[in-house]
Amino acid sequence: MKYKKVAVGGSFDIIHRGHQALLDLAFDAGEFVLVGLTSNEMLEKDARPFEERKKALVDFLKNKGQYEIIELTDAFGPATSDPAIEAIVVSEETKPGALKINEIRKKNGLETLDIISIPLVLASDGKPISSTRVRREEIDRDGRSS
Repeated sequence: MKYKKVAVGGSFDIIHRGHQALLDLAFDAGEFVLVGLTSNEMLEKDARPFEERKKALVDFLKNKGQYEIIELTDAFGPATSDPAIEAIVVSEETKPGALKINEIRKKNGLETLDIISIPLVLASDGKPISSTRVRREEIDRDGRSS
């Protein structure tokens, strides 16, 4: 079953295989994907600026389907208040945030979101792939040791 509108969010600093899996799942699950992109203020100082991350995200999302990218200035964005969102796509690591979103939605009298979770994508060394590890050149975007 496809949802009409799903949400997914992240820093998407350096788009790697883990991000690709998360975003692909969101587009498989939803007819329309609301992509929350973390603001500069919420990130580590060595992350790329918002506009650079947004451009890379737009490039990656070409031909994926219908979507909108919004800036996240808090941990939850519109997922706590938008009644049109039906599901949220998260990694194991961010699932607690989705549970908190559902608590807030319940308090606000909204339907809770279906939570679609994927396991963390691991690098060849068995540790999770992350933008930080790619930036440090420990691994490449596909998770291979550098």
